[in-house]
Amino acid sequence: MKRNTQIPIFFSCDDKYIPYFATALQSLVENASKKFIYRIHILHANSISRENMEEIKETYCHKNIKIKFVDISAKINGLSQKLHTRDYYSKSTYFRMFIPNMFPQYDKAIYLDSDIVLLRDIAKLYKQKIGDKLLAGVADMAVAQHSEFIDYVKNKIGVKSEKEYFNAGILLLNLAKMREENFENQFVSLLDKVTFSVAQDQDYLNALCLGKTKMLDEKWNQMPLGKQKKYKKIAIIHYNLSFKPWQADNIMYGEKFWEYARHTGYFYEILKGKQDFDEYKQTRAKTQTINLLALAKEEASQKLENRRIAEIVHLVKNDCHKKAQDRVQILKKIESYEKNGWFDKDVENDPPARTLMPDEVDYLQSKLRTKLKAKFANGLARKFLNKIVKEEKLIIKDIVGIENWQNLKGGAVITCNHFNPFDSFAMQVAFDASLQKNKKMYKVVREGNYTSFSGFYGMLFRNCNTLPLSSNAKTMGKFMTAVQRILEEGNYVLVYPEQSMWWNYRKPKPLKNGAYKFAVRAVVPILPCFITMEDSDKIGEDGFPIQEYTIHISKPIYPDLSLSEKRAIEALKNKNYQLWKGCYEEFYGKKLEYVGTPCINTNI
Repeated sequence: MKRNTQIPIFFSCDDKYIPYFATALQSLVENASKKFIYRIHILHANSISRENMEEIKETYCHKNIKIKFVDISAKINGLSQKLHTRDYYSKSTYFRMFIPNMFPQYDKAIYLDSDIVLLRDIAKLYKQKIGDKLLAGVADMAVAQHSEFIDYVKNKIGVKSEKEYFNAGILLLNLAKMREENFENQFVSLLDKVTFSVAQDQDYLNALCLGKTKMLDEKWNQMPLGKQKKYKKIAIIHYNLSFKPWQADNIMYGEKFWEYARHTGYFYEILKGKQDFDEYKQTRAKTQTINLLALAKEEASQKLENRRIAEIVHLVKNDCHKKAQDRVQILKKIESYEKNGWFDKDVENDPPARTLMPDEVDYLQSKLRTKLKAKFANGLARKFLNKIVKEEKLIIKDIVGIENWQNLKGGAVITCNHFNPFDSFAMQVAFDASLQKNKKMYKVVREGNYTSFSGFYGMLFRNCNTLPLSSNAKTMGKFMTAVQRILEEGNYVLVYPEQSMWWNYRKPKPLKNGAYKFAVRAVVPILPCFITMEDSDKIGEDGFPIQEYTIHISKPIYPDLSLSEKRAIEALKNKNYQLWKGCYEEFYGKKLEYVGTPCINTNI
C-alpha cells in the first residue's frame, strides 16, 4: 500500500468518554472508503481500561481500519501540573500538542474530538491542501454567538476577527511544518509564562498559530447552533460545550448521534448516562457557560496584561523557531561530518584563535596574582554550577563506577567524550563525588577558548585550573612541562581526546594521541569516563530537551612500560576506545556504527 493512501487520525480519550468516542468511531468507519488505510491513534494517560481497548479493537479493526492506543503518560509527566483545566475538561485536551514530535513518521494528520459524528469520508478533509500553514481549522461558531467571547479572542489572543479564531476539535495538522517551527517547544515555553483559562489548549493553539492557519468551510465543524442546515451540506457535527444529545433532549442534529450510537456496544450505557444526567446536572452545565462568559469578559478587559501576553507569545515563537533552526543546522552538519569521517572537526563556529605566547599563561599558578584569580574564578564557577543544577539546566541522573575514581592513589589523566559546553561541569560533579579533597583537576582547553572568549565564560576558560593548548612551540613546551608536573604531584588532568565538540552527539568518536602521550610520559593511568544521555521533560533555551546525564567511570588503564612509547600510546588509546564503545552499546542497546563511514574500524 502506498504511503499516500494512509490517513493518520488522532483522538484523545479516557474511560469516561469511551462511549461517545465509540460513536464517533462508528460514524468514521461507516463513511470510510476502501481506497484508504485509516490509521487511528487514541492518545490517553493510562486512563483507558484493557477491556475498553479490546472492545474497540475487536469491533472496529478491519482490513483498512488500524487502531492503536498510545499511552503518553511519560510524555506529559513533567508538565502535568502546568496543564490548566476547568469544569468538565480533562488534561487529555492538551494531548494534540504533542502529536508532531511523537509521530515523526507523519507529515500530515487529522485530529478529532470525541464529541462528534461524521457524515462524510474523513479522507476528504485529509486531502485538503494546507500549503505552508501550521494547520487548518474552522472558525468557532460558539465564539461568534457571544460578544464576550468575541472581545476575548480579539483582545486576549490577538486575532483581528472572530472569523480567524478556530475551534480545536477538528484540525488538519501540518506536522512537518510544526516540527520545523519547533511547535511543541513553543507550547512548553509558553506554558511557563502564560495561562489561558477560557478555552485552554484551544487558546494556546490559536495564539501560537496566529497568521499561520488555513480557515476551512464550516461544514467540517458544524455545531448545534443557529439555523439548522440540511445534512447534505454537513461533513462533521460537533456537539460542543453543553450541546450534547447524551445529556439533554432537543439538541439540534441529535438524531444523527443516536443513529450511530445505536450501532455501538455502548448504546445502553449511553442511555443510562442520559437518564442520570438530571435537572441538577443540566442546570450546572448552563451555569458553567454563564461563568465562562463572565471569565471571558473579565480577561478581555485586562488591556495591559493582554498586550504583555501578545509580546510574550511573539518572543516565544521567534525565539524557539530561531533556536530550533540553529540546532537543526548543527545536527545536519554533524550528520555530514560523520558521513565524511571528519570526526576531529568542530561543527560550531568558535571565536577566531589568537596565538597564545609563553609569557601570557602561568600554567602552574606560581604567581600570587594567578592564584588569587584562580580562587576567585573557581568560587564563581562553583556558584554557577550550583545554579544550573538547581535550575535543572544540568541534570546528572547517575554516576556509575565512582569507586574507580575514589580508589586512585596518584595522579591520572581523565578522558571524557565532548558534546556540550556544560560537560566539564558534569565532570566537576564526578570529581566532587570522588572525595579526592586534597587534589585538583585541571582541564585542557583550546587555544581559542583561552585567548578569544569574552565575558563570563572567557573568564572561566582563563582562570579555572585550565591548561590551554597553543600553536606556539615555546608555549607548548611550557604546557607539556606543566602537565608532567601536575600528574607527578598526584593531581588530575581532564582531556577530551576526540578533539572536537559535537552537540549532544551520543557516539564515541575516534580518539587522538595527546591524552595517552601524557599518561605514558608521566607513567600514570588513564581513567576513562563516558557520559550517556537521555531526553528529560525539560526544554532548554535552545528549544530542545535538556539531557539527563549518566557518567560512567571505568576502571583505570595503565601504560605498558614494556612497549615503545609509540606502541604504548596506541595501546592505551585503543583500550580507552573499546571501553567507551562497550559502554555506548550496553547503555543504548545497539551496535556502534558510523553513518556512511565504513573506513572507521570500531573494533580497534
